[in-house]
Amino acid sequence: MDRKATIERNTKETNIAVTLDIEGGESSITTGIPFFTHMLEQLAKHSGMGLSVKSDGDLEVDAHHTVEDVGISIGEAFNGALGEKLGIRRFASVSVPLDEALVDVALDISGRAYCNYEVDFPGEKILGDPPFDPQLMEEFWRAFSATAKITLHISLVRGKNTHHIVEATFKGVARALREAVKIESADLPSTKGSL
Repeated sequence: MDRKATIERNTKETNIAVTLDIEGGESSITTGIPFFTHMLEQLAKHSGMGLSVKSDGDLEVDAHHTVEDVGISIGEAFNGALGEKLGIRRFASVSVPLDEALVDVALDISGRAYCNYEVDFPGEKILGDPPFDPQLMEEFWRAFSATAKITLHISLVRGKNTHHIVEATFKGVARALREAVKIESADLPSTKGSL
């Protein structure tokens, strides 16, 4: 089964190319934001998907445009790669720990975009060059869920370390996506006849 899509998004703020292969494959990610690149590598690894992201954004302004537009592009590629969604498991939920942090993720590949994001950070930015503002993660997940056309709930159960919280979130969404895209029948998982 070929569940793969490529998206190119070019604006005055960012130029982004994404290829996503639900069945797996190599991953290559360049965003110009080291911590964000690391998180997208986690998404690719733990979802089992092949993911190529090449982003060139106006990082001299800040990271917001890049993070949000990459979310938009990955979501579009994910939705495109799913095609008709025949036979997918559709629903998934998982709790993922990373040391003291614990994050719950539930999602539905519903065709309806919704993101409930309940993550409060201790307040500090993540050190690096440049430092990363964890508030941008909500923008990423909202953009991703909107264009992926999924319902996504992310809740922090506990955690003190900002890096651990963000990483547990990416691993949690990745594992839930991995389960939700599994093929378990030949039918569309909806009584409405569409997703």
